[in-house]
Parts: sequence; C-alpha cells; structure tokens
Amino acid sequence: MGTSVFDSDLLKNSWSTEEMRNVFNDQARMQSWLDVEAALARAQAELGIIPESAGQEIAAKSRYEAIDKDQVLHYLRITKHPLVPTVRALEHACAGGAGEYVHFGVTTQDIMDTGLVLQMRNAFQIVRRDLKGIASDLWRLSKEHRNTPMMGRTLSLQAIPITFGFKTAIWLSEIDRHLQRMDEIEPRVFVGSIVGAVGTKAAFGPKADALEKAVNERLGLATPNISWQSARDRFYEFGSVLGGINATLNKIGNQLLLLAHNEFDEIAEPFGEGQVGSSTMPHKRNPAVTENSVTVSNTLKSNINMLSDITKHEHERDGAVWKMEWKIIPEICLMLSVVLDNLKFVLAGLEVKQDKMLVNLNLLKGYALAERVMFALADKMGKQTAHEEVYLAAMRGIESGLTFRDALLEDEAIRAAVSAEDLDVLLDPTTYVGSSPEIVDRALEDIQAGHRIDAP
Repeated sequence: MGTSVFDSDLLKNSWSTEEMRNVFNDQARMQSWLDVEAALARAQAELGIIPESAGQEIAAKSRYEAIDKDQVLHYLRITKHPLVPTVRALEHACAGGAGEYVHFGVTTQDIMDTGLVLQMRNAFQIVRRDLKGIASDLWRLSKEHRNTPMMGRTLSLQAIPITFGFKTAIWLSEIDRHLQRMDEIEPRVFVGSIVGAVGTKAAFGPKADALEKAVNERLGLATPNISWQSARDRFYEFGSVLGGINATLNKIGNQLLLLAHNEFDEIAEPFGEGQVGSSTMPHKRNPAVTENSVTVSNTLKSNINMLSDITKHEHERDGAVWKMEWKIIPEICLMLSVVLDNLKFVLAGLEVKQDKMLVNLNLLKGYALAERVMFALADKMGKQTAHEEVYLAAMRGIESGLTFRDALLEDEAIRAAVSAEDLDVLLDPTTYVGSSPEIVDRALEDIQAGHRIDAP
C-alpha cells in the first residue's frame, strides 16, 4: 500500500483521479523522457549528426516496455541521478552499437524539462475537458433557473433578491475567462528545450538550431527563441492559471456548502442509495463530495504559493530550485483533477430547492425589501426623506417584533404616500430580482459567442 495521499489505496481517489495519475506516474514520466530521446535520435539521424541506423534503433527501443526497470533501479541507487539510469538502460537496450549515440549532446535538463512539458500538455487537455464539462452544467443551471428567485447575501447577511441562475451565470462567466486564459497560454507554455549544458547548444555544432526545431516539431512543441533552462516563467504561468481555476472552483464549492446548511437548505448534492453520511448519525446526508473538493482545493493553494520560488534560478541551472517543480507541478494537476471531478458530479445532479429559497426570501418578514419601498416612496417625498422614514419604521418594527408591512403602516407619512394594496405588491420578494433574467441571457449570449463552451 502507498504512503502518500496520491498512492494510498484508501485515499488516492479522494486526492486525484486515476486518469491524471496515469499522466504523472513513473511509467508516464519515463516514457515522456524516452519520447524526447526518440525524437532527438530521429532528428539527429535526419541531419546526419548520428548514423541513420542508430537513430532508427534508438527510436525503436525508446519504449517503456523495452527498458529493463530493474536495471534502472540498480543504477538509480548507484548514480543518485534521476535521468542517467534511464539513459543507461536505453543504451543497453539498443543493439549494434546504437547505444553509443543515445542522449547525444543534450543535458539532463533538456530531457526532463521537455518531458515534463509533454506531461503538462496531457494534463492541460484533461483540465480543459473537465472545466468545459462543469461550464456546460452551469450553463444548464443558469438557463433553467434564470427566473428562480432566491435571496442575495452581502457581508454574510440577507441583502435583496437575485435569481439562482444569476448566481450560476457569474460562476460560468468566471470559468469562461479561465478557458480563455488556457487558450492564451498554450503557445507560450508548451515549448521544448534542446539546448545543451548551459543553453548555448555548444555540443551540437552548426546544425544546432535546425536540430532543436526538428525535435520540437516531432513532439508537437514550439521552439523557444533562447534557452529557458534558467527562465521558469512558463511553468509559473502554467501553475498560476491552474491555480486561478482552482480558486474559482474553491469559491463555488464553498458557496455550495453554505447553501446546503440545514439553516439554508437551498441546494443539495446528489446522494446515492447506500451512501452513508455519518458513522454515528444515521439521519445525515453530508455534502461529502463538495466538501472533498474544498478540502483538496484548500490544500492545492499551498503549491501555488510555492510557484514564485521556482523562478529564482541561480546562474544557468539551479537544482535546489529546479527540482521543486517535480513535486509542485504534478501535484497541482493531480489535486485539480479531483476538484474538477467532484464538482462535475455535484453540479450535474444538483438539487435546487426552490421552495426553500422562497421560505428564505421571507425569513426577514419583509425587511429585505426596504430598498424597494424606499425608492417607491422617493417619488412622493424625495429620496432622503424616504430613506429616513423607512429607516425609522424598520428600526421600530425590528425592535417591536413586527413584520415590515405592519411597521410601515404604523408610519403616518408612509400611509399617506402608499396604499396597503400597493405595499403588498412592493413587498413581494419574487418580483424584485432586478434585471437578473435579462442579465443571465446577455451573459450566456456573450459566452456562447466566444465558442469556448459547448452550450447544452
């Protein structure tokens, strides 16, 4: 059994998805290095830097299945080096002396950096797919509940009504911007590195630039204008954008947890037959999936905080900083994968309790409509006077335990300005959602025009 939350049989599926683990496990890591070695050998053979036969043999043996893993572990214990054991095992796997041309001219960081970029690209595709899935669910919720009134809250307290679709459309808009950011950084981040020991390509000779371009084209990566071995802003940007996505999902998860409280009871996550909420309280239907998403996203933030440290490379290579990326980048992707997976499950089957939203709209006995009443009276008595009259009536009513309607009707000036019938209309919270439905429609139309989200 494993020891960390990512490889423990008991915990790993709460902290990452199997799909993302398969992007960053040892087999995928080693295969990404071998993919770079294969592309290097093919390009060098085409450019006449190494024999054609050697290029073909190296490429053929650059497969995880062809490598002696026991040999890799043996050399790992001896060399204390992350990549050399794999390079030596590839050398041994190659026949006809082709092993002499393995890893020809490159440095460890070329292979490991470019290999990590390949893994990041695979992870990026998973994140984009799952984020678009969440966006699709939010789109549906926004359309379905554009007119569903609920209480808006500011500074933790009831403010004035909104619609649930208005709330989810704000979340959707945020996610759409994250998808836009992902599109923008893709050409900047997914860039290879074949530059040699200190980035000068000294070991490659006059064909150095052609070689780097050829290797990167084979891998489907962009070619940099200069070495980035000591410039880690691309990894910083990658982690920052994923961190921003995580921050939005953390907010959504937290809000869902708040709205699921029994005292609010406005939403509920799906709860399957046989699922247990508590080991000692049989009645509980805990929002466990939402809670897990928040737990993991809270933890992910510590990795985001470490991102700035990876940019302070000393000189042309700094192992003390560089090696931090081997932990930070995969863990960001691993944790984000399960946050996405959890919220996709929750939002796809979210129960929206419109009846409880209506109950909560009336929780303050009409006082949440004070703004509406004030502006209705402003035409009769002026805004400042209306504010003062409504304020005094509200304070008296709250202290006396009256409904807002009764408190208003006790005020002579207010009675003279508005009839009881008109007051009843003003105190209907379901009709005071502003332009929420129209705002939702415009937001969805604008988002759809961006073609980043597949509207259901």
